[in-house]
Amino acid sequence: MGDLVNLKQFKKRAARERSEQEAAANRARFGRTRSERTLEEQRADRARELLDQHQIDGEDAS
Repeated sequence: MGDLVNLKQFKKRAARERSEQEAAANRARFGRTRSERTLEEQRADRARELLDQHQIDGEDAS
């Protein structure tokens, strides 16, 4: 015969684990200083500019 499992406790434990994972993701996403955010924004702008410089416009686009 198998072990008895209290489903209420199992659901609560699963919810706690999900909550902790979501909290860790939020800490990684939002837990940055202003300088880190601006640095990341500057890097993204620079990458976008470099990509736009390589874009073919006009007649050559065919």
